[in-house]
Amino acid sequence: MTEFLKQHGWIGQAFIIILITLIVLLIIKRVYKKLVPRLEKTHLVWDEALVRALYRPLTFLVWVIGITFAAEIVGAQSEHDILFKAIDPVRTIGFLFSLVWFLLRFIRYLEADFIKGKHLSKKSYDKTTVRAMCQVLRISVFITASLIGLQSLGISISAVLAFGGVGGLAIAWAAKDMLSNFFGGLMIFLDRPFNVGDWIRSPDREIEGTVEHIGWRLTRIRTFDKRPLYLPNNIFSNISVQNPSRMTNRRIYTHIGLRYEDATKMADILRDVEIMLRAHPEIDTNQTLMVNLDQFGPSSLNFFVYTFTKTTDWVKFQAIQQDVFLKVIEVIDSHGAECAFPTHTLNIPNGLVIHE
Repeated sequence: MTEFLKQHGWIGQAFIIILITLIVLLIIKRVYKKLVPRLEKTHLVWDEALVRALYRPLTFLVWVIGITFAAEIVGAQSEHDILFKAIDPVRTIGFLFSLVWFLLRFIRYLEADFIKGKHLSKKSYDKTTVRAMCQVLRISVFITASLIGLQSLGISISAVLAFGGVGGLAIAWAAKDMLSNFFGGLMIFLDRPFNVGDWIRSPDREIEGTVEHIGWRLTRIRTFDKRPLYLPNNIFSNISVQNPSRMTNRRIYTHIGLRYEDATKMADILRDVEIMLRAHPEIDTNQTLMVNLDQFGPSSLNFFVYTFTKTTDWVKFQAIQQDVFLKVIEVIDSHGAECAFPTHTLNIPNGLVIHE
């Protein structure tokens, strides 16, 4: 029995390491379940995100450490040293993978918790900036992890960079569309012509809708008929974009025609329409406001109403514009005048006999 334990004691050592690994995993699970409900009650943004992001990568890392240590014990009994050579790189890559996984999860949870907190507190924030910063952090994590991983595997970073200098032109030419979309997205984040949630449109293309997502390659717009529209980012460097969401006011501009027989009442009507507009609670009198006769039409005297509402909301604007139009009709009717419609006057000379 003693001789058996001496020869096969490594089996018990490997078993103990796996058992310790399982015990550590059980402790991590229990601590996680007790800690998360407490952190949900705090007002900090990062604490719950940190614990949630750490749980799965830490579990994976414990498995990697336990299995690699057990593999070392098993490999010591092997006549081949290939297993020993593979253990250290696997452990290093496992640790690096766990770290990258944790950082990416932490960035994702932190972004979601930050946006949720701002939404619940009803505080204003720039969703585009938040997402842009998180995208930059993710790219930085990937690049840094890739360089560290290559170095840990014995691959010279300087050689990789030298290859990148030589092959960069070929890669850039092959991926020029992808790169142009990437830099197009970067320009959107820097110049900020629109943000997520903005209503945009382009007079150069049939593009109009609400921005739902700005990525590094594509921007997703939800059109007013609720269809998603996916646009490569490089298209925004070649077209003009209007952003009605950033307008300060909405304009009411219309022409109204009166009969020529109401010409003597025109001045009073224009005066009363302007008084009505200046007294209207939804009209911004600090902006341009004009009511003027501007055209002698074929069958009407035409005047225009030019003013701005305080609101920029499209639905509310329609109700205000309707109210203004109805009040203009009331002003015209109060003066005994009428709106004109297309008419023709036929003059028949005296003495002209019309035969049936």
